[in-house]
Amino acid sequence: MCYRYVMQSDALRVLAERLGIARPLEWRSRYNLAPSADVPVVRASPGADGLEMVTLRWGLVPAWTREAEPARAPANARAESLASRPMFRDAFRRRRCLVPASGFYEWQGEGGRRQPYLFRSRDGSPLCFAGVWEAWRDPAGDRVAGTCAIITTAPNGTVRPIHDRIPAILPPEDCPRWLDARVVEPSELAPLLRPLPDGVLTVTAVSTWVNSVRHDDPACLEPARSTDAGGPRAQFTFEL
Repeated sequence: MCYRYVMQSDALRVLAERLGIARPLEWRSRYNLAPSADVPVVRASPGADGLEMVTLRWGLVPAWTREAEPARAPANARAESLASRPMFRDAFRRRRCLVPASGFYEWQGEGGRRQPYLFRSRDGSPLCFAGVWEAWRDPAGDRVAGTCAIITTAPNGTVRPIHDRIPAILPPEDCPRWLDARVVEPSELAPLLRPLPDGVLTVTAVSTWVNSVRHDDPACLEPARSTDAGGPRAQFTFEL
């Protein structure tokens, strides 16, 4: 699953320009985003043409839930069950978004330790995770809580040796269709949630500094030393 990722300010500006967003967010680089954080998303502008960039809380709360902060607010949604699970199926049809990222982390047990790995695009461009969003309205007041979840799918060859799931990352040509509110049939949307081709991502073993959600600084991106990750290969970025 995807429970931690990176979103740097320069990558967000690049994506906003690429998508033609007139008012990009003012964003401070984050290096260890975790569920319940406010994260930037791109979605169709309600009631207008074009796209908007807003912040939503990571962890989906359906509109029909009684509480804005239920005991379980899933950060991830599996692509295979989006169309059937009550928690996600209406958002899948009508409230889709992109969750931009500079990279994401996954962990693997090595020698009794959890070694983190950072996945990024080979060309350095920002990644666009497919996501869904919801707006929960307080029945006793005017408060509205906007939330989102990242969709995951089967891993590609780069991620498979580390983890059994990967964020559903949309290539630039698929982003407009994913955000098109006129497209509502699951049979038209599901093919977009395929794994990325092999070779698009690179993977780097990084410092265990990122293991703690309290750490949110550039040190999270530092390559692991051989003593951190149990072997010399952890010092390098490699492609699978």
